[in-house]
Amino acid sequence: MTLQQGEVAPPAVRTSIRPGEVWLDTAGNRIQAHGGSVIAVDGVFYWYGENKEFTTPGSDIWHWGVRCYSSTDLYNWEDRGLIIPPDEDDPTSPLHPTQYLDRPHIIYNERSGRFVCWIKVMTKGEATQRSTVLVADSILGPYRIVRSWIRPLSMHAGDFDLVVDPSDGKGYYYFERVHSELICADLTDDYTDVTGYYSTHFPQPQPPYVREAPAYFRRGGSHYLITSGTTGYYPNQSEVAIAKTYHGPFTVLGDPHPTDASRTSFRTQISSVFKHPGKKDLYIALGDRWLPNYHADGAQARDAFEEYYRRHDLTVPLEEFAEVNTSIADYVWLPIRFEGDMALIDWRDEWRVEDFD
Repeated sequence: MTLQQGEVAPPAVRTSIRPGEVWLDTAGNRIQAHGGSVIAVDGVFYWYGENKEFTTPGSDIWHWGVRCYSSTDLYNWEDRGLIIPPDEDDPTSPLHPTQYLDRPHIIYNERSGRFVCWIKVMTKGEATQRSTVLVADSILGPYRIVRSWIRPLSMHAGDFDLVVDPSDGKGYYYFERVHSELICADLTDDYTDVTGYYSTHFPQPQPPYVREAPAYFRRGGSHYLITSGTTGYYPNQSEVAIAKTYHGPFTVLGDPHPTDASRTSFRTQISSVFKHPGKKDLYIALGDRWLPNYHADGAQARDAFEEYYRRHDLTVPLEEFAEVNTSIADYVWLPIRFEGDMALIDWRDEWRVEDFD
């Protein structure tokens, strides 16, 4: 191909996943789907997450909506645009760019034929973490808010995951009761609220020990949760737990990254786990490397955060994290292997979906 003056060569077609490298979309732009998940719809994969393209130090922009990409191979991703755009005009909207919108999760409701998206929103300068719920007839939107600024079960709800039982369609909502414990709550039939029935798990006295970023997956009759400690954007040691029911009780199995001497989950935080629908036993841990240039070990991150906790009121969102340049955060996707019940994640510089049955 001969390029004309001023033209830019398109990015090379990818044939593998290379964890930790800068991941570009098919137009050659950095992918912006942080804290993200993958959902398969009609044979197409959709990867969505926080759009952080303008979240640079001094910008006062926490997010620029929720962006989505599509792919048929998990390697090459086409930008499908903002499926949930920011609300630039209303500072009180949970979608305003200065609101701390995090970790969108989308599930499909077969009864209603709608896609349901929950988002977590921290309010700048306030001791609140609340949820907003949106619905759409298509995975690509448009989405409309049906519930905003809610406190599920009258609790401050932090990082979370949404689950649909494949046999009966019942929905579950795993969330961090902020700086306290993890909650599993039953969703209503339309997935836009909680019923009131819930269970509690992994109680801890304070950060950095409280578990957050729950990533759920099911393998056979076992229910798994991978969680991280609470150290802000600084990476820490993950923990995997297993149960026989959605509500537990969960048994902690340990660190799924045993070969990582730094105890930082390969410098990532896992945001979700995706089971490949065309493979017998391929589960993929989707991780964010929020701080690509951070190389301290997990103990240093924990100790630094524990000292910060002693000196500050951590019921209020940490303003200093707004000064992190998350627009250049990278992604680390790695397959999960199993030894008995234990889920393990090994480092790979490069890997291919085709290498799995």
